[in-house]
Amino acid sequence: MQPNYPMPSSNATQPASPMNAEHSHINDNDNGKDNESAKLDQTATRMPMLKPALSLFIVLAITLGLCYPLLMTGVAQVTMPNKANGSMIEQNGSLVGSTLIGQTFDQPEYLWTRPSAAGDGYDAAQSSGSNLGPLNPELVTNVETQVQKLKAADPQNTTPIPLDLVTMSGSGLDPHISPAAAEWQVNRVARIRGISSEQVQKMIDAHTEGRQLHWLGEPRVNVLAVNLALDEMSRVN
Repeated sequence: MQPNYPMPSSNATQPASPMNAEHSHINDNDNGKDNESAKLDQTATRMPMLKPALSLFIVLAITLGLCYPLLMTGVAQVTMPNKANGSMIEQNGSLVGSTLIGQTFDQPEYLWTRPSAAGDGYDAAQSSGSNLGPLNPELVTNVETQVQKLKAADPQNTTPIPLDLVTMSGSGLDPHISPAAAEWQVNRVARIRGISSEQVQKMIDAHTEGRQLHWLGEPRVNVLAVNLALDEMSRVN
């Protein structure tokens, strides 16, 4: 019998000939040159696009970042200067507040507004709510404290206290209270000032703002405006 010797595989790797190696080296050099050329072509293509893009950026920055704000500021100052400057209220040459920012009133002869968690109270630079959840004991304590304060100022009033007189708003800057909250305080203000409840209610009605566009929001009373009107009425009388 003839011994069985392994047959050489047709797929066996053949040693590279010097000619093949040289040809491969030439191809690598060509590919490297092609890649370099492609990169140069891309750079040459992008450079002409950079100038108009940069120019457009500068033009838009000047137009929208400088010219447009200045134009709108000028138009606002001409057409609605009071609103453009923060809806400030002056009385006898002195600045007393803004119709847009609430402020604290503790004297019993004034309407009180809702509590505030903005800084030390109605700090426009620190607008915020208390962020206390409904199950937070601190919220319960704050509400109870406010309830006791209101009852101590008007012990004769046994009607339920409106919610916005004992809770804080999200912004902490609300200049308004609900008509119900204003009416709850009528008897106290009238008694302290020595005027009729009808006179106080008349001032509240005169400074009650309706719904925006007759359907947005709820009616609201501007606390500062009512208190200034009450002071003016007291001076006249």
